[in-house]
Amino acid sequence: MNKVMTRTAQLRPATRPPGRRDSRRPGAPSSRRPLTPPAAPPSPRPTDLFAERLLAVLSGRRPVHWMLRHTAGPAYDDLARLAERGPLRTRGADPVVRDIGYYVPRAGALEVFARIAAGDRLRAMAFRLEQGADLRWRCTAVEMGGPRAPHDD
Repeated sequence: MNKVMTRTAQLRPATRPPGRRDSRRPGAPSSRRPLTPPAAPPSPRPTDLFAERLLAVLSGRRPVHWMLRHTAGPAYDDLARLAERGPLRTRGADPVVRDIGYYVPRAGALEVFARIAAGDRLRAMAFRLEQGADLRWRCTAVEMGGPRAPHDD
């Protein structure tokens, strides 16, 4: 039996170098590796989402009622008054958010400012976000540069 084994080993052609597992090309990773799903893109921060949402309403690209379920308290009325004036409506290029910053006064609350490029002007927008019991963020105040509108409280 030893002669048969030896003879078989001698007749086997040496086509692949020892240790090579992928016959497609040298140095390629093994095709037996488990496939990993692609990483999910990071979810946008609530500050970024709301800045874009408010910008869409104040520039006239979206109606005010689009923000109804995303606001709480007097913020919807403030937003409606601001949208009537159309402070971010421009001719030509749409306004864009240039910069966002925020302050955390307490857990579950964010005070946010955004710099908005509207045409050849740079505008300021401030808003407050509060997280509800359902863990959803809602806008509770919104202001644009200029004097504040009086509230009917």
